[in-house]
Amino acid sequence: MDIKDIKSLIKMVTETDITEFELESAGEKLRIQRGSSAETVSYALTQPMAIQQQLPVMAPVAAPETQVAAQPVSQESENCKEITSPIVGTLYRAPSPDSPPYVEVGQVVEKGQVLCIVEAMKLMNEIEAEYRCKIVKIYKENAQPVEYGETLFLVEPA
Repeated sequence: MDIKDIKSLIKMVTETDITEFELESAGEKLRIQRGSSAETVSYALTQPMAIQQQLPVMAPVAAPETQVAAQPVSQESENCKEITSPIVGTLYRAPSPDSPPYVEVGQVVEKGQVLCIVEAMKLMNEIEAEYRCKIVKIYKENAQPVEYGETLFLVEPA
């Protein structure tokens, strides 16, 4: 994209009610943003390596939390297993805000019993017990976001 094209796009944005314009093609990215005091134009070539460099930075941040959570598991009982989230979403411990939670610590649940709900894109996904077990620990509170594979419950098979 040459300077003439960029100037014509800036002119188009200033002559209309558009406050922000973004164009991406052939590895180039152009963003024009119009504010109350000044106009901002940014132009950059997309670099896939930058994305790959950011991933290792984020991974070590999550790793210590997992290791910290894993240590008490072995101390509580070697028999315990984790129930993890099968999807990314928001965890709800009860069917409605006024209802009691599906499960509490110390409760024995049967196979197929609902443990919680994970909402993803307005769909309510019930997380059920895969076997009869006792709830040892609950890792998430009501309305907290959860990631794929994140531990929700620590259970002991009964």
